Amino acid sequence: MKIGALEAGGTKMVCAVGNEKGEILKKLTIPTQTPQDTMPKMLDFFEKEQVEALGIGCFGPINPVKGTPYYGYITSTPKLPWQNYDIVGTFAKRLHCPVGFDTDVNAAALGEATYGITRGLKNSIYITIGTGVGVGVFSEGRLLHGMMHPEAGHILVRRHPKDTYEGACPFHKDCFEGLAAGPSLEKRWGVKGAELTDRREVWEIESYYIAQACVDYCMILSPERIVLGGGVMKQPSLLHLVREKFAKMMAGYIQTSQVQEVENYIVAPALNDEQGVKGCIRLALEES
Repeated sequence: MKIGALEAGGTKMVCAVGNEKGEILKKLTIPTQTPQDTMPKMLDFFEKEQVEALGIGCFGPINPVKGTPYYGYITSTPKLPWQNYDIVGTFAKRLHCPVGFDTDVNAAALGEATYGITRGLKNSIYITIGTGVGVGVFSEGRLLHGMMHPEAGHILVRRHPKDTYEGACPFHKDCFEGLAAGPSLEKRWGVKGAELTDRREVWEIESYYIAQACVDYCMILSPERIVLGGGVMKQPSLLHLVREKFAKMMAGYIQTSQVQEVENYIVAPALNDEQGVKGCIRLALEES
């Protein structure tokens, strides 16, 4: 079966063709511009490849809840040209095939749960920390929705005692995303995170917010494993600092074997930055 996968991100669209095993056979990356500029190129790619199903993991907010008005739409995104855009309907009409749809971070969570480091677990979460912060939740063997989809990057967190930065979120200022995403690092310290590798104080503050969020998600969602991905997490010392602070903040309250083995509980992704695309393959399979 020829399966199409679209990881629709804020800066680039990764179009791929794969199979049921999660193998990527072909890939094309297109800059994210306006729908008028970007959609024809993606439609042409998937039509030429004659895909039999398509899975889309998309930047949001979106409406992934079937049976509700505007299912399949990108909704109140800050990317104004894409607001209220029927991305599922556009692909379905042109390709005449089933189209699975979810957020980009939910797709990444599904990719790891199907082919990666959380495979075999019924409950896990995937946190991406990059340009923004997103959280994909895999609960009781399926992706968690509700009235829409989790927006757990915008939880409110306690401020680090030495952090005076107001926060970068245009809605909440000092929510988790506002204090820990890539833009907040650059605005707080004056340079991009990649140039701050040797600044211990930077990652002490950053790990404080990530660890605090992991404690919150652990308490609320009870995942069997937490995966930390995204560009910010590529900093060499950060994962270790998050684990260290998580254990301290947890203070022995939850004593499951998973939480006590923190190096196997809070982990890096295992799919070499293909977890999103592979998750999209799974979304397509579930829809077909």
